[in-house]
Amino acid sequence: MALRRVEAGRDAQSMVLYGLRGVGKTVLLSRFAQLARERGWLVAQIEARSGVTMRDMIGAAFHDDLVDLARPGIGARALKALRTTLSYKASYDSSGTWNFGLDLDQAAGGGADIGSLEADVSKLLRDLAGAAEERDVGVAVLIDEAQDLPHDELIALCSVVHSANQRGSRIVVALTGLPSLPRKLAEAKSYAERLFDCSSIGALDDDAARQAIVEPSQIEDVHWDDAAVDHLVDQARGYPYFLQQYGQDTWNACDHQPITLLDAKVGHTRGQLALDTGFYRIRWDRATSAEKDYLRAMAVDGDEGSASGEVAARLGKKITALGPIRAKLIDKGLIYAPDHGVVAYTVPAMSSFIERQVTDR
Repeated sequence: MALRRVEAGRDAQSMVLYGLRGVGKTVLLSRFAQLARERGWLVAQIEARSGVTMRDMIGAAFHDDLVDLARPGIGARALKALRTTLSYKASYDSSGTWNFGLDLDQAAGGGADIGSLEADVSKLLRDLAGAAEERDVGVAVLIDEAQDLPHDELIALCSVVHSANQRGSRIVVALTGLPSLPRKLAEAKSYAERLFDCSSIGALDDDAARQAIVEPSQIEDVHWDDAAVDHLVDQARGYPYFLQQYGQDTWNACDHQPITLLDAKVGHTRGQLALDTGFYRIRWDRATSAEKDYLRAMAVDGDEGSASGEVAARLGKKITALGPIRAKLIDKGLIYAPDHGVVAYTVPAMSSFIERQVTDR
């Protein structure tokens, strides 16, 4: 819908998809990127991560699309965008050069290298949007794990989106991240809620979960007993990643059909082991001993969230003394603050995993 609105010359609100780990946010973002590319849009799809700035990632992400754009006979606005991109590249990498195979000396553009993230990104996207408009398409900037962007980059990003909206530029920004993302955007700019359409992505309902298990099997003409499907749906709690893991391990464990309840139980057991040694373990191992103690104290409350004061009481410490540990866990993406004075896991069913790690210190 957003793509069609922009192509028709109308405004389209940028979007934010937020939710716990494993609910399919990245898959949805990648699908959006695919749809945009199929329509000929210029697309930058990046993942926020430590040690790499948004400036660098956006520049690199557009490179391949711009190489495709650089064809003899392209319009003046496209030439302008290419020259602006070269200046933008110079703003973060003076040692590297791009060559689009065209003479850009007489082209307008440039000026995306003044050193201000907001100004440089805004100039880049504005000129790219102009080039896209020559082809009746637009520009999409898609950022996964956006809650990991530094505060100053979130400020700049909100300002860029705000300016693009005011100009009516053909630009759509989509962000995905943890449940803390909308709050971080609001802290960056008070008007962020007007810039983005925020949607919570959660667990599937039972009917959708059953479809996720059964429909791929039908393509292969493989069928399930109802009891087998019900068992996996119940164990996965509607989380897509869990459904995928349990379904895959059930499929691999079974050499007959229909797939039975016993097969599903074997698949669930194997799938849970795979989740414990992969999905959960890689996050658990990122925590220090003191941080694991904090996570264990939270597990008493299950996955619904814990009052910071209660966690401190269980550990026999003051809230202020645990502040740095809490902050580190949030920074590592292991917990988030859904409300003032409350913390919760970012990973579904984390409390159950922790209960299985009672001897791991």
